[in-house]
Amino acid sequence: MALVELLGEKICQKQENGELVSVDTSSLVGSGRYVGIYFSAHWCPPCRMFTPVLAKFYKEFKEKNEGKLEIVFVSSDQTADQFKDYYVGEMPWKCVPYEDRDRKEKLCAKFGVRGIPTFIILDSETCDVVCKQGRNKVMDDPEGDDFPWRE
Repeated sequence: MALVELLGEKICQKQENGELVSVDTSSLVGSGRYVGIYFSAHWCPPCRMFTPVLAKFYKEFKEKNEGKLEIVFVSSDQTADQFKDYYVGEMPWKCVPYEDRDRKEKLCAKFGVRGIPTFIILDSETCDVVCKQGRNKVMDDPEGDDFPWRE
């Protein structure tokens, strides 16, 4: 399965108490479903400004379109504590485990990430890139009317 190869067998999700638990990456795959890969870090001012906008978009979009979009955070934080504070404090979606730095580097290389924040939309079944400019699209289409913003 392409998404499992890309993100690994397990990704993380936070519980209400802030604890991180593993979930099967394969649970994100399905026809008509998309995965947003969000590259960000707490120390990055543009990231700190965009993350609340993306969180609002995600929550509202998910209410209207259950199961159509999941977001996976890929951290560029410098320490596990910084990652956890940022992720647990501000993000309602899933994440690549912070400890998997090799996967973070491979994802950045695969998608040509040169700066953060970067938000890329993938087809969940094929992992084909649907939209490389997800950040701009969220800002321009906050209701998600034209989602998945095919390029």
